[in-house]
Amino acid sequence: MALDTAPRTRLLTRPLLLRLASIAGSAIGFYLPLSVVPMLAHSSRGAGLATVALLVATVAVELVTPQLVARLGYRWSLALGLFLLGAPTVVLAFDASPWSIIAVSLVRGAGFAVCTVAGGALTATLIPAGRRGEGLALIGLVSGVTSLLALPLGVWAAGRWGFGPVFVATAACTLLALLSVPGLPRGGSSPGGHHGMLAGLRSPALTRPALIFAASTTAVGVIVTYLPLAAADLPAWVAPAALLLQPAAATAARWFAGRVGDRRGPGGLLLPGLLLAATGTAALALTASPAALLTGSLLLGAGFGVLQNATLTLMFNRVPAGGENTVSAIWNTAYDLGMAAGALAAGLIVGTAGYPATFLLTAALMLPALPLIRRDRRAA
Repeated sequence: MALDTAPRTRLLTRPLLLRLASIAGSAIGFYLPLSVVPMLAHSSRGAGLATVALLVATVAVELVTPQLVARLGYRWSLALGLFLLGAPTVVLAFDASPWSIIAVSLVRGAGFAVCTVAGGALTATLIPAGRRGEGLALIGLVSGVTSLLALPLGVWAAGRWGFGPVFVATAACTLLALLSVPGLPRGGSSPGGHHGMLAGLRSPALTRPALIFAASTTAVGVIVTYLPLAAADLPAWVAPAALLLQPAAATAARWFAGRVGDRRGPGGLLLPGLLLAATGTAALALTASPAALLTGSLLLGAGFGVLQNATLTLMFNRVPAGGENTVSAIWNTAYDLGMAAGALAAGLIVGTAGYPATFLLTAALMLPALPLIRRDRRAA
């Protein structure tokens, strides 16, 4: 039925186009300084703490954002998130002390949490059900292209002009996205708050895809934090190129997964996505080889993009109308908790084990998700 009705259902509406603008703004706000802040910290321990502070705050606030959205609605919640994500970044242009880095990271993490959960739930209401995979792929295309440009651009710009301009540009681009918010639906008062979260966390139909996705996000947390440091002895273009390839491959794969998932179902994409991500992460262990770092980033990105679309589509398909806040909160929590866990664990072992062993261990830690994929197939 989806194949018959999807072509007659309009996907690009004015609210969705405005939502794409806010997605681009929040993606710039998150990714432009993501690998620059660890560089500002000047040590592997400081780099790990900065990323962990950002992501721990993100995870903590994601869990309560459905309640915030129920009170404030989508518009005010999204505006608050964009402000918290962008404005504090200016502080780092003038104060690079460890405490300032951690404090700014905590506030930005809270802002990013509100942007992703409130924005993700809003996005789901703007996409026709019969074109959900394709619509989410379009969202992934916009956020992916923005992030694939912003992540390496931040590293390149910091090396060319210093840290200050990167942080000022981050704040400016994020705050400009506030102009798109008044044209979005108010919404947000549907039943997706605290009780919805508790029910969602007790539902294997939602937690299994979330955990499978989290297995791949651990690798992303590791590479955005430590790949520039691991490639420090290689030519200067290697780290930015690898950080460009990962989101580029993720964006392309997410679009592919959305189109295929609408036709054949997203569940069959979980296994190839996980295997691609694990293989790519293992390839990064060859840190002395630029080709291996680029290939590994490409494979990791492809697997990650497939899992992004497949797991989120599965979860939205498994809840009734009004459950969008719950799905968005659980999925985004899995995303950021996985990234935080990866950055934290790597920070604890990289000093003694080295970067190659850290990347190999990260790849191995994805494999316990294989039984979850098998269970999800049987339950479906």
